[in-house]
Amino acid sequence: MPASQAQHIADERNLDLVKIAPQATPPVCKIMDYGKYRFEQAKREKEARKNQHTVDVKEIKLSLNIDTHDFNTKLKNALKFFAHGDKIKVSIRFRGREMGHSEYGYDIMKRFAEACSEVANIERPAKLEGRQMLMFMAPKPTK
Repeated sequence: MPASQAQHIADERNLDLVKIAPQATPPVCKIMDYGKYRFEQAKREKEARKNQHTVDVKEIKLSLNIDTHDFNTKLKNALKFFAHGDKIKVSIRFRGREMGHSEYGYDIMKRFAEACSEVANIERPAKLEGRQMLMFMAPKPTK
């Protein structure tokens, strides 16, 4: 039907003529209460934002000569972060002569990754970058 006739029908019903697909030939229009439509759309978007979860990257700093209790404490914190759905950046900072023994850093990172293997995947394996060794881990997807 012509646009003028559709507009006339919309005016009689005190509603708006809204173009749904303006690129189509001929354009597709719908008679509706546009204010109510916008309100419901905003409500849906607000609800979607409320249910959305942002993923944070938490950092856990290990050291080259970490003791078992300290390691277990850091591991417990990591598991708590994974349970919350956060990603983790595990780092070891090498100081002074420790740079000559980077293989010990790889061993600690491997031990940490094995301890977290049930709940997390390695996103980026341990890599030495300057005086720091970094590894990124992400929680396994829930089923």
